Amino acid sequence: MTAVLETPAHGTTDPLSPLRNPHDYIGDAQWAKLIGLLMRDYPFDSVMAERVLGQAVAYLITAMENKGRGLGMGPGAIVDIGVHMVMLDTVEFFALCDRFNEGVYLHHVPEVEMKVDGSVARTADILAASGWDVDRPLWAADSSNCTPCRPGEDGH
Repeated sequence: MTAVLETPAHGTTDPLSPLRNPHDYIGDAQWAKLIGLLMRDYPFDSVMAERVLGQAVAYLITAMENKGRGLGMGPGAIVDIGVHMVMLDTVEFFALCDRFNEGVYLHHVPEVEMKVDGSVARTADILAASGWDVDRPLWAADSSNCTPCRPGEDGH
């Protein structure tokens, strides 16, 4: 069963409302560190690293805000690189979970097989409905392969 996000838990669908900024959720020093790590570990320049990290933060925060709704969210492979980078700094990720997920750690539960169920495209739509500026090319790049996140998960 697929849940449809009729109204976002946070954000707005009003086109005149300002978009949410991923920088508001990650401090400047941590943002710079994560950009540096993405550039060190992947063939990303600073522009691509910013794009990937911004979408990863939007995804993680939206997953936390929609906890328990069973939306089956999941990022595609490119955005997932940023998600993993955020999660790898466990001290900072625990602090993020503490602030935005009621102190509960957002677990990562991948499956071996890709779902191929349209969940990546739906996740991008959920982010947009929650007030984020969605970088559609990053989400569309691998939306046909979808995500390895366990079906029905609230997040990652």
